[in-house]
Amino acid sequence: MNGSMATHSTLRFKKLRRLVFFCVCCGLVPLSPLSIFAQMLQETQEQFLHGDYDEVIRLSKIKIEEPGSGINWRVLLVKSLLMVGRYDEAHTNALNSVSDYPGNIRMRLLARETALFQNDLTNATRQLTELKYLIEQRSPTYPSGENLVAVGEALLLLGVEPRLVLENCFRRAEKMEPPVREAFLASGELALDKHDFALAADVFRIGLKNFPEDPDLLAGLAQAFETGDRAEMLKDIDAALAANPRHVPSLLLLANHLIDAEQYDEAEKQLALVLKVNPHQPDALAYRAVLAHLKNNSKDEQQFREGALEFWSNNPHVDHLIGLQLSHHYRFTEGAAAQQRALELDPDFLPARRQLAEDLLRLGQNDDGWKLAEAVHKEDAYDITAYNLSTLHDRMDKFATLTNADFIVHMSPLEAKLYGDRLLELLSRAKKTMERKYDIQLTRPTVVEIFPEQKDFAVRTFGMPGNPGYLGVCFGSVITANSPASQMPHPANWEDVLWHEFCHVITLTATKNRMPRWLSEGISVYEERQANPAWGERMNLAYREMILDGKLTPLGKLSGAFLGSTNGNILFAYYESSLAVEFLVQQFGFDSLKKILADLRNGIEINKAITAHTLPLPEMEKQFAAFAENLAKNLAPGVDLLKPPEVSGVARTMWETVHANNYYLRLQKAQELMTNKKWAEAKPVLESLAQAYHGESGAKNSLWLLAVTQRNLGETNAELAMLQKLSERETDFTDLLARLIELSAARKDWPAVSRYAEDFLAINPLVTLPYRALAEAGLAARKDEQAVAAYQKLLLLDPPDPVEAHYQLARLLHSRGNADDEAKRHVLQALEEAPRFRDAQKLLLQLAENSRRNQTNAASVQPENHP
Repeated sequence: MNGSMATHSTLRFKKLRRLVFFCVCCGLVPLSPLSIFAQMLQETQEQFLHGDYDEVIRLSKIKIEEPGSGINWRVLLVKSLLMVGRYDEAHTNALNSVSDYPGNIRMRLLARETALFQNDLTNATRQLTELKYLIEQRSPTYPSGENLVAVGEALLLLGVEPRLVLENCFRRAEKMEPPVREAFLASGELALDKHDFALAADVFRIGLKNFPEDPDLLAGLAQAFETGDRAEMLKDIDAALAANPRHVPSLLLLANHLIDAEQYDEAEKQLALVLKVNPHQPDALAYRAVLAHLKNNSKDEQQFREGALEFWSNNPHVDHLIGLQLSHHYRFTEGAAAQQRALELDPDFLPARRQLAEDLLRLGQNDDGWKLAEAVHKEDAYDITAYNLSTLHDRMDKFATLTNADFIVHMSPLEAKLYGDRLLELLSRAKKTMERKYDIQLTRPTVVEIFPEQKDFAVRTFGMPGNPGYLGVCFGSVITANSPASQMPHPANWEDVLWHEFCHVITLTATKNRMPRWLSEGISVYEERQANPAWGERMNLAYREMILDGKLTPLGKLSGAFLGSTNGNILFAYYESSLAVEFLVQQFGFDSLKKILADLRNGIEINKAITAHTLPLPEMEKQFAAFAENLAKNLAPGVDLLKPPEVSGVARTMWETVHANNYYLRLQKAQELMTNKKWAEAKPVLESLAQAYHGESGAKNSLWLLAVTQRNLGETNAELAMLQKLSERETDFTDLLARLIELSAARKDWPAVSRYAEDFLAINPLVTLPYRALAEAGLAARKDEQAVAAYQKLLLLDPPDPVEAHYQLARLLHSRGNADDEAKRHVLQALEEAPRFRDAQKLLLQLAENSRRNQTNAASVQPENHP
């Protein structure tokens, strides 16, 4: 932008900003008590809210012909005609009303909207110019909150800063007496548009207190939960549709959800209901274009897109919506292309620019993505996503970058020094393993970004903070992940997480991102277990109960289970998906899985691909359910794993008598004995439990409980054996590894110490314990390089007692014979903390003497200079 253009833009903005203060100064006169005429209007407006649009049109036309009918009947008529897609008629009525009421802002806004649906940009622009003139040149008294809201909507179109409009128009109208319904809608919709979902939810809730069961407010509240609590969203959609079964925004939001859940046939049914209301509804046709794209039907996709643009040919929202939904399905290349089409229609359409920035970042085109995100933030300071991305970019500028031929890793400088080399080695091993296994050759480096703060991971991944249940996400050639620092005090195994996410790189590449979520996640969890039997989700008591209670989700609907609202249900979706892949591979061979992936790459739908290489989907689902049920029943054969009923008194006593050997009852008894420190009594109960079943995770595992009991009884050898057994199935339990390190060190079993310390680093490389263990084991086993590396990383963590580490590192470096300068630096740091440290003083003298000797030797071999 050149200087003159920037100046013009600034002056225009300042001028428009002053318009806000007309709203502040307006005298707002309360409405008089409802007349019979007004009561009829209100009843008809209620009919509109409940979806009786044809009757509203009929009544409005009659009332408009009556003398003194006023503007409200005309507004209602135009809105109703727009709702049912009678755009020509709507535009004619809007123009007639503008002619009769040239100063009415609400009708001017409707005239502009109807002109757009006539492809009449000239008229739409003229109406906006008239709106600017009306607000700028006059200082009218607006008799209702609806008009104040209309002023705010006009100001937004004219480019006034959204927060000013929110506070000085919409919020003022919200506080009027009686409350103004349109004010809550306008405030909430503005917050939704700016991704301020918390504010949107608050506004819609307050609105619903004043206007209960209002379908527009309920749909707005539902949309506020779309990126978070889908169960709450569906509840609000149901409430809206109960009030108005023909409510288009609710039907569209439900269709959007069903498309996200990959329930395409059900989504089509909701879109059909929308098109019964309005056969030209652009969003519904845009969604149909999305469904056609996902089904690889380019002809229908083009037809539906053209239908969506028929009445408003340069409507950028159509392509923006198509691209947004494609990006939800990880089709970021196609999604970005759709946003670019939207921007060809309207280069200033901020939602498309913002989404394009996110798509580019997910495609690894970081330079363009960050630049565009910053530009959107500068133009719209209220947009939460653009603001979050802009501030995140500033923090990521401080990240370190590690590279090799196949990976580009961005992470905090400290973490890069501590485990960056190990991270690159793991990724390289995963690439080598899975490229060979899936016959895939990656042609571009994979970008991996590790975030020490969960909120930064969420912003980079989702555009918003939140979503704490995610450890990592893969977009194709870009992986984002939470570092152990973001999960303190109990981080997950980061090696396991990255192995899972890199598997997505392989399968998304193999299918060109054309795979259902359940299969993508299922393969990744399956490959976790293939790499390490202790990784990934495994059958446990909770999953057993869900399977036997009939809570398996049919494969055709399994992707929707990942949109659940509870962490337990989502984790079960991961497990069920992996179990489905395991079943498929066991029954039909690994080649069948690869053939399914190849079919998906070629655009064949998942159900057809499964049928072609296994069984028809209904039979597949039936056999898989039997497979899962058999696994659940055989989790612990012969053990009573029935959960005690939630009853008390005689019924409870009778149940316990019949189920005296029940696992849960015995576990409860053991835990009570442990709480009371009756270790000798707890031991036989826990031995019996551990023999019966030991499949739970972490501190819930009966092997761990038995080991704790043995520790308190002084049975160290038995405790060690029990912990070693537990370590074969646990990969993210640092308490277990810490105790194994301690016991192995006491036995001077240095290989074991090193092994358990390395396992500890795969969970948490940001604490001192594993580095001290590796250093001590390295010294004792005379593995000097291991000890040097461990001491160097230990000192990066600024331990509270660094003296010994500095001294030992100096000694080891000195013994190398070529690192005395670095050794001297460390011994001086040791003496700085402990000036009387005798061994350090002696070492410093040795280093000084060695330095003097080297200088003397160097001088003695210098050639003589002759004049």
